[in-house]
Amino acid sequence: MRRIDHQRGTLFGLAISDALGAAVEFKSPGTFKPVTGYRGGGPHGLAPGEWTDDTSMALALADSIGKVGWDLNDQARRYVKWWQTGTYSVNGRCFDIGNATVAALHRFQETGDARTSGDPSERTSGNGSIMRLAPVPIHYCYMFPNEIGHLVERAVESSLPTHASPQCLSACVYMTVVLCGLIDGRSWDEVLDPEWEPMRRARDIAPFHQEIAEIADGSFRRKQPPEIVGSGYVVKSLEAALWAFHDAEDFREAVLRAVNLGDDADTTGAICGQLAGAYWGEAGIPAEWLEGFGSRTPSRFACTNQGISRSSRRNDSTGH
Repeated sequence: MRRIDHQRGTLFGLAISDALGAAVEFKSPGTFKPVTGYRGGGPHGLAPGEWTDDTSMALALADSIGKVGWDLNDQARRYVKWWQTGTYSVNGRCFDIGNATVAALHRFQETGDARTSGDPSERTSGNGSIMRLAPVPIHYCYMFPNEIGHLVERAVESSLPTHASPQCLSACVYMTVVLCGLIDGRSWDEVLDPEWEPMRRARDIAPFHQEIAEIADGSFRRKQPPEIVGSGYVVKSLEAALWAFHDAEDFREAVLRAVNLGDDADTTGAICGQLAGAYWGEAGIPAEWLEGFGSRTPSRFACTNQGISRSSRRNDSTGH
């Protein structure tokens, strides 16, 4: 039961922290009243507790894994469905989507090949594939720690439909292994240790881009804002989420640190929320945030979360 609580915490942590940051997205740090709970407004005019594209794409990915197994084309089709019809959105429409994601989904519609639809150039290194990542470690945590090679493969492939740059691929590998360790019950100081053996194995299999290697080596411990930035760039975004998480006392402190960095606040929150949820579990998320979010949660969210956290090797499919 402990593992299920931490699997569920990973996805709820993503969504709740996304919703916490939504109202201050695109605002510079220090220009808004600090976030302490849900608030309405923001660039998309959302109600308190409503989520953005981070959660919508995570739900699409979770739905795909839970229903058909591992199939990149099915994942991309569900992203297209969200983009074009608002499926998985909190309000039935796609109101927030990154330029790199739009371009990649256009390519997928033209080619039908999600494995090559993401742009591999470094200029498209946004945070879109780590913001939605939670379903991968949730479902495939059974591969940790004995099947690191297969886990690395899943992490890399999960990014390809929309974000194929070296930075994005390395960020997905790093974060997937960290999340699996946290779900497995390892301490945060163990999984964030640069010498942690499972991460060393992952780096041997898929050597990290230099900027992600610097994060894995602990750059987030040595910096403070304004060097820590809640940017849309995958490197800065991952570093900011880890900075917010790594020495926080609890889930609340971690994710509020993240969203109060401003700028890409919903996504910094979503990334940090995955880490914090994997570590403290659903039980560690403040009750008022679960209740405030749950009152606006479609049954699809609850069912997807429950189903994917209980899924097993038996219903997995490689999709190759």
